[in-house]
Amino acid sequence: MHKSWQLNEQGDRCLLVQFSGTLSLDTGLRCTRAARLLRDHAPACVRDLVPSFTAVAIHFYPDGSSDQLARLHDYVHQALAELDASQDQAAPGALVDVPVCYGGLFGPDLPAIAEQLGLSQEQVIELHSSQVQLVFMVGFAPGAPYMGILPEQLNVPRRATPRTVLPKGSVAIANQQTIIYPNESPGGWHLIGRSPVNLFDARRSPAALLAPGDQVRFVPLPHEQFDHWTPA
Repeated sequence: MHKSWQLNEQGDRCLLVQFSGTLSLDTGLRCTRAARLLRDHAPACVRDLVPSFTAVAIHFYPDGSSDQLARLHDYVHQALAELDASQDQAAPGALVDVPVCYGGLFGPDLPAIAEQLGLSQEQVIELHSSQVQLVFMVGFAPGAPYMGILPEQLNVPRRATPRTVLPKGSVAIANQQTIIYPNESPGGWHLIGRSPVNLFDARRSPAALLAPGDQVRFVPLPHEQFDHWTPA
């Protein structure tokens, strides 16, 4: 057991760097910083690095050598030596402003969420947009960011009944997290708004607008500007 992380083998072509087992901003920052360090020092056999809320998966191609796992273990320990020595808890990625039209037809769950939490709709919007949120991971759908951690005042569970169709760009919350649905899809979180940003475009490089370690600042956008918004 390492003082801050544990390395486990997952089958014959994946290693898992496991941090804390609970969701926290500190653990999320360590995962995203660890993924950057591992990517910077990755040997040729490593094909992908996937950070999550509490771990980083290292996917690699077996090369048939008897000492590959030993070499990969050494690589991980050497790459993460800087992580353990550093006290820097800053997010490693970019700060991205994301416009959101809150409430109304764009956020049909906002009134019920406000009532459930004992807040006004304006207070919910203020709480959601006043705090920069960390992108913990990208998953569920291409380009879909899981972000947080939201203030405790906005802590609500998932919807009891998921929706079968959500519009592209829907901004939703649950379990002190925010997600933006990059395309029309089903979803079980509470819709509080919608963003006109294009989160995923296969013709773009990189295709996903947001990456683990980025920070998102939600900016309220008047409803009448949704169809006319263009990136700066």
